[in-house]
Amino acid sequence: MMRIALGVEYNGSRFKGWECQPGHRTVQTCLEAALSKVANTSIKVVAAGRTDTGVHAMEQVVHFDAEVSRETYSWMLGANSSLPKDIAVHWAQMVSDGFHARFTAEARCYRYLILNRHARPGVLSGNVSWCPQPLDAERMHEAAQALLGEQDFNAYRAAACQSRTAKRRIDRISVRRDRDIVIIEVEANAFLHHMVRNIAGVLIAIGTGARPSSWAAEVLASKDRRQGGVTASPDGLYLVAVRYPASVQLPQRVDGSGFRL
Repeated sequence: MMRIALGVEYNGSRFKGWECQPGHRTVQTCLEAALSKVANTSIKVVAAGRTDTGVHAMEQVVHFDAEVSRETYSWMLGANSSLPKDIAVHWAQMVSDGFHARFTAEARCYRYLILNRHARPGVLSGNVSWCPQPLDAERMHEAAQALLGEQDFNAYRAAACQSRTAKRRIDRISVRRDRDIVIIEVEANAFLHHMVRNIAGVLIAIGTGARPSSWAAEVLASKDRRQGGVTASPDGLYLVAVRYPASVQLPQRVDGSGFRL
């Protein structure tokens, strides 16, 4: 038995999220089908995190156990030959039996992209959120700093969230502008259901001036989801990286923040 880790990217626009659901097109279902062809037996994968309907991933990390022996490049190339065009495996590596894509992870990083102009997106439709009102990215960034640290994020999670606790630790949160795109980036040990989209909804309201800068902190302190804003669209949300201990050396990509992209 060998354990293999994969780096997987996908455009979530045409998927009913990550997790297998009978009768629905999901990323997990497509990936398992492709890997099962390579192995010539059933393969089940475990992901670092489950993404919702319409959410994208630059580098989802998964692991699976296989009784058959294949070269690592064969897992990558073989899977890609059977996967639809909106999913791609870009690396594969053998890992120890103790590695777990979800539980070994120390942090995840999500990025939320907002097209901020009067005209709606055309080419980027489905890949960015859209806000036609002017956004003050600096104001959004300052307001977001109130969310740093380990706190109770009950006000920022979906009503249907099944997590036993709302305590999460945000290590880094930033908002910046790159021409017409406003970029929200959040790094945390883990995330609640709709947490990033609810944070984005609050920051967008602050950025347009509809709410004061203090509102992000006020919503957090309330611990009441009803005090929050509208859940932002999934279109602009990307799982961009998963961080593991230094002892786990995976062939991930690197950006300036220290995450591998």
